[in-house]
Amino acid sequence: MKTQVPGPRSREILELMQRYVPRAMTPHVPAVIARASGAIVEDVDGNQFIDFSGGIGVVNVGHAPPEVVDAVTEQTRRFLHTDFTVVPYEPYVRLAERLARQAPGGPWKVAFFNSGAEAVENAVKLARYATGRAGVIALEGAFHGRTYMAMTLTSKVKPYKERFGPFVPEVYRVPAPYCYRCPLGLRYPDCGLACVESMKRALVTTVAPEAVAAVIVEPVQGEGGFVVPPPEYLPAVRELTARHDILLIVDEIQTGFGRTGRFFAVEHFGVRPDVLTVGKSLAAGLPLSGVIARAELYDRLGESVVGGTFVGNPVACAAGLAVLDIFERQQLVERASRLGELIRQRMMAMQERFAIIGDVRGLGAMMAMELVRDRSTKEPADVETSRILKRCFEQGLIAVKAGIYGNVIRMLVPLVIEEEQLLEGLAILEQAIAQEIRA
Repeated sequence: MKTQVPGPRSREILELMQRYVPRAMTPHVPAVIARASGAIVEDVDGNQFIDFSGGIGVVNVGHAPPEVVDAVTEQTRRFLHTDFTVVPYEPYVRLAERLARQAPGGPWKVAFFNSGAEAVENAVKLARYATGRAGVIALEGAFHGRTYMAMTLTSKVKPYKERFGPFVPEVYRVPAPYCYRCPLGLRYPDCGLACVESMKRALVTTVAPEAVAAVIVEPVQGEGGFVVPPPEYLPAVRELTARHDILLIVDEIQTGFGRTGRFFAVEHFGVRPDVLTVGKSLAAGLPLSGVIARAELYDRLGESVVGGTFVGNPVACAAGLAVLDIFERQQLVERASRLGELIRQRMMAMQERFAIIGDVRGLGAMMAMELVRDRSTKEPADVETSRILKRCFEQGLIAVKAGIYGNVIRMLVPLVIEEEQLLEGLAILEQAIAQEIRA
């Protein structure tokens, strides 16, 4: 599938990158893309790679789907920009309507923004305005973005937060339901959901409940390592927040759009949040995010309280409508479940073969394996994980890591990937792990 990696054209461009682009933007793989389709990426030297990174969960409908390209092309012929709050346009309204109908619960209203972090910022703004409270509770291991409120909510210090403080006030951190590495040293299910008890305790010892506007959670932690909570966790958090009139914000930026085998991951847990944030695969790669919130919360805002020059760009909204059409026509939510089962079976087989795989977990096609040097001590195999991913790239597979220790290999395959491509990619991953074991 490949020749020399990186090839001469990639090396030439990467040398220019080192001269003119900050090191803070260093890419994961040393190859420069020329084109991509479905789940295949081709670089400027003609090398092809199977993509298990999916643009970090952005291309659930695949790279450059023709329907999205056609919708974008047609919209660019009409107009590119007005600022919706100056001259509104139909794609924004139609996309808001469809997402409001798609989300569980409601009735909903929807506002659009540019990035996932922007959606999180505006979700918190809405919660604070609607409740008249300032406090926000977030979880250990959380990732909510890199703008200042979002970065404050994000848990991992390096590389996201180190030397960027001070951070936004009135944000409080509580333990996450990370059962493989329980922060409280307990074991599920005998723990009695001690992580929820810790949140209850925080409302006594750290911040009064009447001062808390919202609790924000990812239904499955993404950058934190694809951590799936116990089935009782989110319902218990929902009950706690409802008891104190605290809003529940569910961050679906990485988990949404079918990734877990439901359109929204929160559907697995039977919980109705007050606010949902969406992004990433919403527009197949164009910058677009959204805040879906209970209509009565939005109705408390005055005119011009939220917005921005480029938010809800008409070209991106046109792409979003095409994305929803693809999901319906190709039944991608159901397909995510089938792909996830294939991935799970293969990963479980790898775990039996390789002691370095300490845990296999996930929902639907949002699957991951956590690598450890010793299954008893669970010492993170962070360096080994990086070497394995480097070998994958050299053999034609793009994959990325996650986790608070950088030792989790996560699957973000496009949901349109052909099964043959998926199995080939998993074979490359297995071979790379075997090579690491033998090294």
